[in-house]
Amino acid sequence: MLKKRIAASLVVKDGIVVQSIGFKKYLPVGKPDIAIDFLNQWGIDEIILTDISTSKNHCDPDFEMVKKAAKKCYVPLTVGGGIKKIEHIRQLMHCGADKISLNQSALFDDKIISEAAHVFGDQCVVVSIDGIYTVKGYKVYDYYNQKILDISPGELAKRVQGLGAGEILINSVDRDGSYFGYDIDLINSICDNVSVPVICCGGARNANDFIDVFKKTNVSAASAANFFHFTEHAVNITKSIIKKDIEVRLETFADYNDSSYSKDLRLNKKTDEVLENMLFVRIEKEVI
Repeated sequence: MLKKRIAASLVVKDGIVVQSIGFKKYLPVGKPDIAIDFLNQWGIDEIILTDISTSKNHCDPDFEMVKKAAKKCYVPLTVGGGIKKIEHIRQLMHCGADKISLNQSALFDDKIISEAAHVFGDQCVVVSIDGIYTVKGYKVYDYYNQKILDISPGELAKRVQGLGAGEILINSVDRDGSYFGYDIDLINSICDNVSVPVICCGGARNANDFIDVFKKTNVSAASAANFFHFTEHAVNITKSIIKKDIEVRLETFADYNDSSYSKDLRLNKKTDEVLENMLFVRIEKEVI
Protein backbone atom coordinates (compact mmCIF):
# COMPACT_ATOMS: atom_id res chain seq x y z
CA MET A 1 0.00 0.00 0.00
CA LEU A 2 1.35 3.41 -0.97
CA LYS A 3 2.08 5.78 1.90
CA LYS A 4 -0.10 8.87 2.16
CA ARG A 5 1.45 12.17 1.15
CA ILE A 6 1.38 15.50 2.96
CA ALA A 7 1.39 18.47 0.58
CA ALA A 8 1.56 22.22 1.06
CA SER A 9 -0.51 24.64 -1.00
CA LEU A 10 1.03 28.04 -1.61
CA VAL A 11 -1.46 30.58 -2.96
CA VAL A 12 0.37 33.46 -4.64
CA LYS A 13 -1.20 36.82 -5.39
CA ASP A 14 0.85 39.55 -7.07
CA GLY A 15 4.09 37.74 -6.28
CA ILE A 16 3.35 37.22 -2.56
CA VAL A 17 2.17 34.08 -0.78
CA VAL A 18 -1.17 34.87 0.85
CA GLN A 19 -3.50 33.41 3.42
CA SER A 20 -6.73 32.64 1.56
CA ILE A 21 -10.07 32.77 3.36
CA GLY A 22 -13.17 31.62 1.48
CA PHE A 23 -11.64 32.50 -1.90
CA LYS A 24 -12.46 36.15 -1.08
CA LYS A 25 -10.07 37.50 1.51
CA TYR A 26 -6.28 37.38 1.13
CA LEU A 27 -3.72 38.29 3.79
CA PRO A 28 0.02 38.55 2.95
CA VAL A 29 2.38 35.87 4.26
CA GLY A 30 5.73 36.26 2.48
CA LYS A 31 7.85 35.45 -0.55
CA PRO A 32 7.28 32.11 -2.32
CA ASP A 33 10.94 31.03 -2.31
CA ILE A 34 11.25 31.65 1.44
CA ALA A 35 8.05 29.70 2.18
CA ILE A 36 9.29 26.83 0.02
CA ASP A 37 12.67 26.82 1.75
CA PHE A 38 11.05 26.39 5.17
CA LEU A 39 8.63 23.72 3.93
CA ASN A 40 11.53 21.72 2.52
CA GLN A 41 13.34 21.86 5.84
CA TRP A 42 10.22 20.74 7.70
CA GLY A 43 9.82 17.59 5.58
CA ILE A 44 6.92 18.34 3.23
CA ASP A 45 6.30 15.69 0.54
CA GLU A 46 5.31 18.03 -2.27
CA ILE A 47 4.37 21.66 -2.92
CA ILE A 48 1.52 23.10 -4.99
CA LEU A 49 2.18 26.68 -6.11
CA THR A 50 -0.89 28.48 -7.50
CA ASP A 51 -0.67 32.03 -8.83
CA ILE A 52 -4.24 33.35 -8.65
CA SER A 53 -3.39 36.79 -10.00
CA THR A 54 -2.34 35.67 -13.48
CA SER A 55 -5.84 34.83 -14.70
CA LYS A 56 -7.38 37.91 -13.10
CA ASN A 57 -4.77 40.14 -14.72
CA HIS A 58 -4.88 38.25 -18.05
CA CYS A 59 -1.17 37.49 -17.66
CA ASP A 60 1.01 34.59 -18.67
CA PRO A 61 2.56 32.51 -15.87
CA ASP A 62 5.23 34.32 -13.85
CA PHE A 63 8.16 32.25 -15.12
CA GLU A 64 10.81 34.17 -13.17
CA MET A 65 8.94 33.66 -9.91
CA VAL A 66 8.62 29.92 -10.62
CA LYS A 67 12.29 29.64 -11.55
CA LYS A 68 13.34 31.37 -8.32
CA ALA A 69 10.97 29.23 -6.24
CA ALA A 70 12.06 25.98 -7.91
CA LYS A 71 15.70 26.59 -6.93
CA LYS A 72 14.63 26.28 -3.29
CA CYS A 73 12.41 23.25 -3.87
CA TYR A 74 13.72 19.71 -3.40
CA VAL A 75 10.37 17.93 -3.56
CA PRO A 76 7.89 17.59 -6.46
CA LEU A 77 6.61 21.04 -7.42
CA THR A 78 3.21 21.56 -9.06
CA VAL A 79 2.59 24.98 -10.61
CA GLY A 80 -0.73 26.52 -11.65
CA GLY A 81 -2.02 29.88 -12.81
CA GLY A 82 -2.18 31.58 -16.18
CA ILE A 83 -1.55 28.43 -18.23
CA LYS A 84 -3.30 28.85 -21.57
CA LYS A 85 -1.24 26.84 -24.03
CA ILE A 86 1.25 24.01 -24.37
CA GLU A 87 4.16 26.42 -24.71
CA HIS A 88 3.39 27.79 -21.22
CA ILE A 89 3.64 24.27 -19.83
CA ARG A 90 6.92 23.66 -21.64
CA GLN A 91 8.39 26.87 -20.22
CA LEU A 92 7.22 26.03 -16.70
CA MET A 93 8.90 22.63 -16.96
CA HIS A 94 12.12 24.37 -18.00
CA CYS A 95 11.75 26.66 -14.97
CA GLY A 96 11.66 23.69 -12.62
CA ALA A 97 8.01 22.61 -12.34
CA ASP A 98 7.47 18.84 -12.10
CA LYS A 99 3.73 19.02 -12.71
CA ILE A 100 1.26 21.66 -13.83
CA SER A 101 -2.17 22.42 -12.44
CA LEU A 102 -5.04 23.43 -14.73
CA ASN A 103 -8.21 25.06 -13.41
CA GLN A 104 -9.89 27.39 -15.91
CA SER A 105 -8.79 25.13 -18.75
CA ALA A 106 -10.78 22.28 -17.25
CA LEU A 107 -13.89 24.46 -17.47
CA PHE A 108 -13.52 26.17 -20.81
CA ASP A 109 -10.69 24.58 -22.84
CA ASP A 110 -10.70 20.80 -22.58
CA LYS A 111 -8.25 20.52 -25.45
CA ILE A 112 -5.22 21.65 -23.45
CA ILE A 113 -5.70 18.80 -20.95
CA SER A 114 -5.49 16.09 -23.60
CA GLU A 115 -2.66 17.89 -25.42
CA ALA A 116 -0.64 18.27 -22.23
CA ALA A 117 -1.15 14.61 -21.33
CA HIS A 118 -0.05 13.57 -24.81
CA VAL A 119 3.07 15.75 -24.86
CA PHE A 120 4.26 15.52 -21.26
CA GLY A 121 2.48 12.43 -19.91
CA ASP A 122 -0.63 12.28 -17.76
CA GLN A 123 1.48 12.06 -14.58
CA CYS A 124 2.40 15.72 -15.16
CA VAL A 125 -1.20 16.94 -15.52
CA VAL A 126 -3.13 17.91 -12.40
CA VAL A 127 -6.63 19.32 -12.75
CA SER A 128 -7.69 21.60 -9.90
CA ILE A 129 -11.42 21.69 -9.13
CA ASP A 130 -13.03 24.17 -6.73
CA GLY A 131 -16.16 22.76 -5.09
CA ILE A 132 -18.87 24.61 -3.17
CA TYR A 133 -22.01 23.39 -1.40
CA THR A 134 -25.41 24.62 -2.67
CA VAL A 135 -29.05 23.73 -2.09
CA LYS A 136 -28.69 21.46 -5.14
CA GLY A 137 -25.66 19.68 -3.69
CA TYR A 138 -22.01 20.23 -4.50
CA LYS A 139 -21.27 22.32 -7.56
CA VAL A 140 -18.13 23.56 -9.30
CA TYR A 141 -17.14 27.13 -8.47
CA ASP A 142 -15.64 29.31 -11.20
CA TYR A 143 -13.11 31.47 -9.32
CA TYR A 144 -12.33 33.69 -12.31
CA ASN A 145 -15.94 34.74 -12.94
CA GLN A 146 -17.01 34.20 -9.31
CA LYS A 147 -20.03 32.11 -10.21
CA ILE A 148 -21.37 28.67 -9.45
CA LEU A 149 -21.60 26.32 -12.44
CA ASP A 150 -24.32 23.76 -13.04
CA ILE A 151 -22.00 20.75 -12.87
CA SER A 152 -20.91 18.70 -9.88
CA PRO A 153 -17.23 18.32 -8.97
CA GLY A 154 -17.58 14.55 -9.37
CA GLU A 155 -18.88 14.88 -12.92
CA LEU A 156 -16.12 17.28 -13.87
CA ALA A 157 -13.47 15.05 -12.30
CA LYS A 158 -14.71 12.06 -14.28
CA ARG A 159 -14.67 14.09 -17.50
CA VAL A 160 -11.14 15.46 -17.09
CA GLN A 161 -9.80 12.02 -16.18
CA GLY A 162 -11.12 10.82 -19.52
CA LEU A 163 -9.27 13.69 -21.19
CA GLY A 164 -5.95 12.67 -19.66
CA ALA A 165 -5.70 14.22 -16.20
CA GLY A 166 -3.35 12.13 -14.09
CA GLU A 167 -4.34 13.64 -10.75
CA ILE A 168 -7.24 15.64 -9.31
CA LEU A 169 -6.86 18.43 -6.74
CA ILE A 170 -10.17 19.19 -5.02
CA ASN A 171 -10.44 22.50 -3.15
CA SER A 172 -13.33 23.29 -0.81
CA VAL A 173 -14.47 26.90 -1.16
CA ASP A 174 -16.55 26.61 2.02
CA ARG A 175 -13.68 25.27 4.13
CA ASP A 176 -10.93 27.48 2.68
CA GLY A 177 -9.20 29.18 5.63
CA SER A 178 -11.92 28.03 8.03
CA TYR A 179 -9.96 25.50 10.15
CA PHE A 180 -13.16 23.41 10.29
CA GLY A 181 -11.54 20.29 8.85
CA TYR A 182 -11.74 18.76 5.39
CA ASP A 183 -15.10 18.41 3.63
CA ILE A 184 -15.30 14.61 3.66
CA ASP A 185 -18.48 14.38 1.56
CA LEU A 186 -17.05 16.64 -1.16
CA ILE A 187 -13.83 14.65 -1.26
CA ASN A 188 -15.65 11.33 -1.48
CA SER A 189 -17.73 12.67 -4.37
CA ILE A 190 -14.44 12.95 -6.28
CA CYS A 191 -12.83 9.71 -5.12
CA ASP A 192 -15.97 7.74 -6.01
CA ASN A 193 -15.86 8.99 -9.60
CA VAL A 194 -12.20 8.65 -10.58
CA SER A 195 -9.41 6.09 -10.44
CA VAL A 196 -6.51 8.56 -10.56
CA PRO A 197 -4.88 9.93 -7.37
CA VAL A 198 -6.83 12.65 -5.54
CA ILE A 199 -5.39 15.47 -3.42
CA CYS A 200 -7.71 17.38 -1.08
CA CYS A 201 -7.32 20.89 0.28
CA GLY A 202 -9.27 23.29 2.48
CA GLY A 203 -9.98 23.42 6.20
CA ALA A 204 -7.08 21.65 7.93
CA ARG A 205 -6.61 22.78 11.52
CA ASN A 206 -4.25 20.15 12.92
CA ALA A 207 -3.02 16.56 12.51
CA ASN A 208 -6.40 15.08 13.50
CA ASP A 209 -7.94 16.51 10.34
CA PHE A 210 -5.33 14.70 8.24
CA ILE A 211 -5.98 11.44 10.08
CA ASP A 212 -9.73 11.91 9.64
CA VAL A 213 -9.55 12.46 5.87
CA PHE A 214 -7.13 9.57 5.35
CA LYS A 215 -9.40 7.20 7.27
CA LYS A 216 -12.69 8.30 5.71
CA THR A 217 -11.66 8.81 2.08
CA ASN A 218 -9.36 7.29 -0.52
CA VAL A 219 -7.28 10.42 -1.13
CA SER A 220 -3.64 9.85 -1.96
CA ALA A 221 -2.57 13.14 -0.41
CA ALA A 222 -3.90 15.87 1.86
CA SER A 223 -2.76 19.44 1.43
CA ALA A 224 -2.89 22.49 3.66
CA ALA A 225 -1.94 26.13 3.31
CA ASN A 226 -2.70 28.42 6.25
CA PHE A 227 -2.02 25.73 8.85
CA PHE A 228 1.54 25.25 7.62
CA HIS A 229 2.20 28.99 7.30
CA PHE A 230 1.55 29.83 10.93
CA THR A 231 2.67 26.77 12.87
CA GLU A 232 6.44 26.29 13.00
CA HIS A 233 7.58 22.75 12.24
CA ALA A 234 3.93 21.91 11.51
CA VAL A 235 4.87 19.34 8.88
CA ASN A 236 7.20 17.35 11.14
CA ILE A 237 4.81 17.47 14.08
CA THR A 238 1.81 16.56 11.93
CA LYS A 239 3.63 13.55 10.47
CA SER A 240 4.76 12.35 13.91
CA ILE A 241 1.12 12.30 15.06
CA ILE A 242 -0.32 10.85 11.84
CA LYS A 243 2.19 7.97 11.66
CA LYS A 244 0.69 6.44 14.80
CA ASP A 245 -2.42 5.61 12.73
CA ILE A 246 -1.51 6.09 9.07
CA GLU A 247 1.54 5.22 6.97
CA VAL A 248 3.18 8.49 5.87
CA ARG A 249 6.59 9.38 4.46
CA LEU A 250 9.24 10.40 6.98
CA GLU A 251 12.35 11.94 5.44
CA THR A 252 13.71 14.35 8.03
CA PHE A 253 15.96 13.91 11.05
CA ALA A 254 13.44 15.58 13.37
CA ASP A 255 12.01 13.07 15.83
CA TYR A 256 9.04 13.90 18.05
CA ASN A 257 8.45 10.39 19.40
CA ASP A 258 9.11 11.45 22.98
CA SER A 259 7.23 14.75 22.71
CA SER A 260 3.89 15.69 24.22
CA TYR A 261 1.17 17.88 22.74
CA SER A 262 -1.50 20.26 23.96
CA LYS A 263 -5.22 19.61 23.36
CA ASP A 264 -4.85 21.66 20.16
CA LEU A 265 -1.99 19.34 19.10
CA ARG A 266 0.64 22.01 19.53
CA LEU A 267 4.05 20.92 20.73
CA ASN A 268 4.52 21.31 24.48
CA LYS A 269 7.76 22.80 25.72
CA LYS A 270 10.21 20.28 27.15
CA THR A 271 11.60 20.79 30.64
CA ASP A 272 14.59 23.07 31.04
CA GLU A 273 16.69 20.09 32.09
CA VAL A 274 15.88 18.15 28.90
CA LEU A 275 16.49 21.20 26.72
CA GLU A 276 19.84 21.87 28.37
CA ASN A 277 21.01 18.33 27.72
CA MET A 278 19.83 18.52 24.11
CA LEU A 279 21.75 21.73 23.41
CA PHE A 280 25.09 20.98 24.92
CA VAL A 281 27.53 18.11 25.31
CA ARG A 282 28.92 18.38 28.81
CA ILE A 283 32.72 18.26 29.12
CA GLU A 284 33.97 17.99 32.66
CA LYS A 285 36.67 20.47 33.54
CA GLU A 286 40.04 18.83 33.66
CA VAL A 287 41.75 19.03 37.03
CA ILE A 288 45.54 19.38 36.88
